Amino acid sequence: MARKRAPKKKPVRKASAPALLARVNSQIVLEVYANGKVGTYVDGYAVELGHISPGTVTRAKGLNEGLPVASFSPARKQADKEIEALARRLARAGLLEYRLAAPRGGELATIEPQVPDYWPQPAKLGNADTIVLSRFAYLRRRGNELVLESPRSPALFRIVDPKIAAAILTLSTPQKISALRQGKNFVGLALLGLLVECEILFRVDAKSEGLRAHEGDQHLVVWDFHDLLFHTHSTEGRQANPMGGRYPYVGTIAPPPAVREPWHGEPIDLQALSGNEPASGFAELLAARHSVRDFDDARPITLTELARLLDQAARVRSKWTSPLDFGEGDIGPDLDYTSRSYPSAGSSYELELYLTVNACEGLARGFYHYDADRHALVPIPARPQEMEAQLSAASFGMDALAPPQILITIAARFNRIAWKYSAIAYSLILKDVGVLLQTLYLTATDLGLGGCAIGTSNIDLFAKMTGQPFHAEGPVGQFALGRPLPEESDELPVGQR
Repeated sequence: MARKRAPKKKPVRKASAPALLARVNSQIVLEVYANGKVGTYVDGYAVELGHISPGTVTRAKGLNEGLPVASFSPARKQADKEIEALARRLARAGLLEYRLAAPRGGELATIEPQVPDYWPQPAKLGNADTIVLSRFAYLRRRGNELVLESPRSPALFRIVDPKIAAAILTLSTPQKISALRQGKNFVGLALLGLLVECEILFRVDAKSEGLRAHEGDQHLVVWDFHDLLFHTHSTEGRQANPMGGRYPYVGTIAPPPAVREPWHGEPIDLQALSGNEPASGFAELLAARHSVRDFDDARPITLTELARLLDQAARVRSKWTSPLDFGEGDIGPDLDYTSRSYPSAGSSYELELYLTVNACEGLARGFYHYDADRHALVPIPARPQEMEAQLSAASFGMDALAPPQILITIAARFNRIAWKYSAIAYSLILKDVGVLLQTLYLTATDLGLGGCAIGTSNIDLFAKMTGQPFHAEGPVGQFALGRPLPEESDELPVGQR
């Protein structure tokens, strides 16, 4: 009797991977002319982007609707190189976004870069890998959109397909890739790889619980979610939201008054009690303090003047060590402390000064760290274009005609203060920045110099200049310093004091 042959197994068709497409964002339209000239309009201004070969014109126009990244990167032909160069130029200018398209049509998500040099490179994941959601990741509503982001991530994800949001929820605990692929709502390795690359997801050991100590380095461990979010979203460099004096609520609410309306009740007049004695030197110094935005380039500040300012405002005065005492004989490790001329939460003195020197008599142009213990300046190698970017941003932030003679960047060693304080660490840092800025203001005024606090700083640029992770030590304030112009007056226009 003949044996029956086992039925042939039907071949399993592999599901097509989602396509990643690059396209210009909704703020602009890419203009590609028949002769190969490329340009665009950004905020009403024409921006030229160079030329491409006439043979690639039609293909380049595809960046308006979406061009598959795999079709030109990595580049294989000369035409691919031209398209990739154009796409990367757009990316550096913050004008490119990426669309993850479902294999059968439709859109899964749109990726919006938050840093100018972001380029999608999905992490490679295998069945044996275990991944979990970062404790810094969050989903939120933005207008009528659902957005997945993290203060650590160089890009955010605009979620289009609701099943992605549901899949993200399952990753609150570590999940093995092989198990995820068996699920009904598996979102695909392409999206998971992009999320891992953006540090919204991260790999862990199979037996790990994916908790705080398992994500990132020791500097990241001390960060609370709300602190890191506020740090990245109140500075430049790692988010693409509009910043600065843009008057966003004109037409929505009336301008708030400069002085609060009085409370009801009988006021107690203090004017007669203030006295008519001559003002003290300190009172005169307070009255003389004002912001100076334009400096005398013909007479730059001297190294001696800079040394005196740093000595009076920021130098370490004394040092001591004391054991951590929890009470009832429970003694912890020894802690180091310093004292300086301004107060600091818990004597933490977590703030460091970095000087971008543009013009200073007796000191070479460059980037320096102020060693407050040794009262010394230590040069740090920095590229000229990075220094120029810092100085240009400072003059723009002050609404000044020229860069300052010296830009002091106040950076925080976050772990120094977060090691002690929970939930309030970042708010304490900002309070310390405020008192240090006032100390710099008063010291500069006393020395006949001028200064101006600056409200923005670029944490990504600072990380490149120092070579440190942005979450280890980063800028939390800036102060422009120099010699005032001879005609500098206390009678400043509205909004300039």
